[in-house]
Amino acid sequence: MGEYEPKIEVHFPTSVLVAKGVTVRLECFALGNPVPTITWRKINGNIPKKARLRKSQAVLEIPNIQLEDSGTYECKAENPRGSTAFKGHLQVYTLPQWVRMINDTQMDSGEKLQWECKAIGRPRPTYRWLRNGLPLTSQGRLEIVNGELTIHKVQQADSGMYQCVAENKYAAIYSNAELQILASAPVFLPNPIRVIATLGKDVSLDCKPKASPKPRITWKRGDRRIIPNKRIMLLRNNTLKIVNSSRADEGNYVCRAENQLGSAEMTAILWVKEAMRVVLSPSRVEVTVGESVVLSCKATHDTSLDVAFQWFFNQKPINFQYDGGHFEYIQTQSSTVDLMIRNILLKHAGKYGCRAQTSADTVFAEAELLVRGPPGPPGVVIVEEITDTTATLSWTRGVDNHSPISTYNIQARSPFSLGWQTVKTDPEPVTGDMESAMAVELNPWVEYEFRVVATNAIGTGDPSAPSRGVRTKEAVPSVAPSNVSGGNGRRHELVISWEPVSEEFQNGEGFGYIVAFRANGTRGWKEKMVTSADSTMYKYRDETFPPLTPFEVKVGVYNNKGDGPFSKVVIIHSAEGEPREAPSDVKAYGISSSEIRVTWKSPTPGPGKPRGYEVSYWKDMELEESGKKQQTVKNETSMVLTGLEGNSVYAITVKGFNSIGQGPGSTAVTAKTRKPPPAQPPANLHWLQEGNNVSLSWDPVKAKDNESDVIGYMVLLKQEGRGHNQVTRTINPSTMLSLPEGGTYVIEVRALSEGGEGAFSSQVRLVTSSGVRAKSNQCSVHCLPRSLTWTAILLVLLVPSASW
Repeated sequence: MGEYEPKIEVHFPTSVLVAKGVTVRLECFALGNPVPTITWRKINGNIPKKARLRKSQAVLEIPNIQLEDSGTYECKAENPRGSTAFKGHLQVYTLPQWVRMINDTQMDSGEKLQWECKAIGRPRPTYRWLRNGLPLTSQGRLEIVNGELTIHKVQQADSGMYQCVAENKYAAIYSNAELQILASAPVFLPNPIRVIATLGKDVSLDCKPKASPKPRITWKRGDRRIIPNKRIMLLRNNTLKIVNSSRADEGNYVCRAENQLGSAEMTAILWVKEAMRVVLSPSRVEVTVGESVVLSCKATHDTSLDVAFQWFFNQKPINFQYDGGHFEYIQTQSSTVDLMIRNILLKHAGKYGCRAQTSADTVFAEAELLVRGPPGPPGVVIVEEITDTTATLSWTRGVDNHSPISTYNIQARSPFSLGWQTVKTDPEPVTGDMESAMAVELNPWVEYEFRVVATNAIGTGDPSAPSRGVRTKEAVPSVAPSNVSGGNGRRHELVISWEPVSEEFQNGEGFGYIVAFRANGTRGWKEKMVTSADSTMYKYRDETFPPLTPFEVKVGVYNNKGDGPFSKVVIIHSAEGEPREAPSDVKAYGISSSEIRVTWKSPTPGPGKPRGYEVSYWKDMELEESGKKQQTVKNETSMVLTGLEGNSVYAITVKGFNSIGQGPGSTAVTAKTRKPPPAQPPANLHWLQEGNNVSLSWDPVKAKDNESDVIGYMVLLKQEGRGHNQVTRTINPSTMLSLPEGGTYVIEVRALSEGGEGAFSSQVRLVTSSGVRAKSNQCSVHCLPRSLTWTAILLVLLVPSASW
């Protein structure tokens, strides 16, 4: 298919009319080969920025179209074969909208009515007027010019509902208003009126009747019409004004109002009273913060009139309920009131006013209260110059609150201070007439803020705002480390410790320590640098010096500016080292089936003295590494090993230790635990109770081959509820017991052996009361025939018992 020129197919006519605010789409499709490119432009203007191109620029979309978007738009299609274009005019119209509307109006007859309504729209709207729904045209007293309606000398017939209509070809809008023409004979409310004037003052008598149309006004006094002169004037608003009133002006004044509908009269009764005078004392007073003062307001006035008072502070009425208890209103007489101001603060300084008012007059008097107090805060503090230990400061004076400033106090705050601290100054003191001084004896390389506080005879005021933070310059350190000490450590070590110097006293960057030491009796010092400012210890190791060698030690400081002072020389001993000798004369022997007692002797006193001992033990056939260890609480020389297995041989060694380490172990010794006690408990317990005495016997316990031989028995007597236990030991399988008092008792028996105590027998429970013989011939487990029981008990009685 060959190439051909573009052809345009459009979807908008040569003239488009659209409403304001809508979205317009102008479509312009083109055919051609190659495919033509479409471009848009607005003749004599720019395409709106809000416009969007869609569908390969074939559609121009203009949202929310406005009046200024009107104009001629052109789409152009072109390819290498040629180009073609189409133009269309876009016209935007708007509906009428009100700019000014008419409102309901009331008028007196004879007045002139002027109404205007105004609207905007495109095309520009036209106007027409209606009254009570009927069209109006200009004629006689009525005149219409577009949106303006004028009626000259309105009459009752002009009353009604009026409409102003604004319209163009797309819509019409209406503005409605009612016109009321008033008509009434004159009426005075209230009538009569009473006016009280002040002697020598001007007085005005108003005449304001309700009437329509406006009435004609005349004034008379008694039967005579008032003729205006220089002292009695009739104002435009019909008010009668009397200048410099006197007693002769008292009386009745009549105002007559008249229009075509009628007439009325109003009587004004005038009294002229003596002028009121007010005295506020004292008129000026000075007080000090915390004091109290009374202001007295006295009024002199006509006795026929009542007077009312009101207090003001700086032209504002005082609210006595919300003043914090500082103000109190006191009525001393009918014509005198006092204002009590208690516990005065600086904020109470100012002007206090007293207003006295009668129905004839109002008088105002004012007094000034000055409050002396501590000075206000000085103005902003400026750091003029800074050195390593000084800061030159300046400030501006604050208010002195009516007491001259005597001295200034300079305070500083740093990250190392507890809040604000007073600093020394040059000069000292800083007097009240000065506005600069130097803070001295500051620490180098510390960030400070400064403030100034003023003092006068009353007290010290609030501080100024802080200055900006400034850092003093660097300097050589001046504070040496404190509490230099040491000792301990491992063998051949000299341990030196100290309290680090606070950052406040490091005086600059690159802070560190110089540790100097020498053995007693030697001349040259060894010096070592410790570069960390937080370091608290230095260890020096030398295998050539023996334990507990005394050294002279001192610790100094330095920073990038140079070396600072050393601490005082102290004597520190090198470490004594761990114990060197093993304990001697170690002995061990079994004391039960689970316990072995170990004893030993301390090594020869000397360096490396043990602070305690560690006992290692393991089964004879096992390795030492698998054994267990126990340490003495202090430097005791014996220990009982517990929790062992019965009838077993254990190997045992002892070694000393201290804070440095452990010493050598002793030669291993062996000891054997005893065989375990018999597992079989005593059986067949028999007893005979006679009163509080009990005869008890049981079968002997026989040990097995792997158990320790029985060497006796232990009888345990427990009283329930009392916690009372009684233990009896015997070598025989019988014993006699005495029950201390009435109650319930429990008896248990267990065998004794070299391996320890055997198992408890079954319990025997006895209940007895004091003085009452209990039942006898009872048994536990098994009861033998009665004759045999008695025989056994008799036999027991014949055999002497031995205590264990």
